[in-house]
Amino acid sequence: MWLINLSLLSFKQIRRHWLRSLLTVAGTACGMFLFMTVETFQDGLKSATEMQAGDDTLVVYRDKRFCPFTSRLPEDYSSKIAKINGVKSVVPVQVIVNNCGTSLDTITFRGFPAGEFQNYFAGKDMDPSLYESWKMASDSAILGKEFAERRGLKAGDRFDAAGITVRVSGILQSDDPQDQNTAFVHLDFLQKSSKRGLGEVTQFNVKVNDHTQLDRVAKEIDQTFRYDREPTHTRPEKAFIANTAKDMIELISFTRWLGLAAVLAVSFLITNTVIIAVRGRVTENAVMQAMGFQMEHLVWMTLAEGLFMGLIGGFSGIAGAYLFLINGNFAISAEGLSIVFNIHLETVLKASVLALAISFVAGIYPAFHSIQGHLVNRLRSH
Repeated sequence: MWLINLSLLSFKQIRRHWLRSLLTVAGTACGMFLFMTVETFQDGLKSATEMQAGDDTLVVYRDKRFCPFTSRLPEDYSSKIAKINGVKSVVPVQVIVNNCGTSLDTITFRGFPAGEFQNYFAGKDMDPSLYESWKMASDSAILGKEFAERRGLKAGDRFDAAGITVRVSGILQSDDPQDQNTAFVHLDFLQKSSKRGLGEVTQFNVKVNDHTQLDRVAKEIDQTFRYDREPTHTRPEKAFIANTAKDMIELISFTRWLGLAAVLAVSFLITNTVIIAVRGRVTENAVMQAMGFQMEHLVWMTLAEGLFMGLIGGFSGIAGAYLFLINGNFAISAEGLSIVFNIHLETVLKASVLALAISFVAGIYPAFHSIQGHLVNRLRSH
């Protein structure tokens, strides 16, 4: 019971110096907002580039080419790739982007044969009705959810980008970052619309029977076309993304230091505010101790003061970051590949636990400082 009563008293102490407390809460909120944003960026980077057990997809690209505009492979390579031992399926893919550089608003078209729809989305939870509506017209496009929300598009709408006009046949919800920010169209339609001509594709998506054979199959594919007019470079899908967007990845990786700096700043801010408050009421604490308050009571009051300011500010920052990120539909694209920044429940929980820990730790030194010194000296300190 005494914990509750003393906590209420601590809250009243915070209200006594409302401006100082308000500034501390605001600073804490800004710090946790930055931390949440940085962690979401890191999660998006990890999801897009780190290989996981069971990843079984290879990307066959033109050797020494980077932008989709420069990678041109004969479509008939697919028949040769399919004959390689260990290959489960081969999907020729044409990629067209409106901007090959790093951008926050890149539009990516991916075209593949209608007959390869199931192979392209193999292993993903797909609504069967998407395929039925997509195959009805040659200019149909399935849009990733993030793409559609950012552009304000829905099924039945038409839109034009990069000189290509399509009709939206459905919206795809997928956990794969590359699916969320893409328009999927028919291969022959994209080849004609982009004036690249039939018979040429940007890449091949190859699935293998056994994910442990990725390296062997990749080497065999490259060896097959080593002396052809269009040699290839084959890598696992996640490694392909990591290599293509390496400059962007380095930039996002650096933001982790900003997150760490924000956490330290929040901790120092709360500690500073609480210790100033403690030094301003040395005599008050001494009087309370003389009246019968135990040392643990005074310690808890100081800890509670830090907890209140830290948690109010921390949760405000977390809530603000959540609303900002969930409504922003943020994604960074480079060369037709995307890193999507979707906020996850795990990130919210991590930030909440961190806010609690910082608030508690920040109050430890001021709490013990509040009971230091002889009682008589503290009574005379005023």
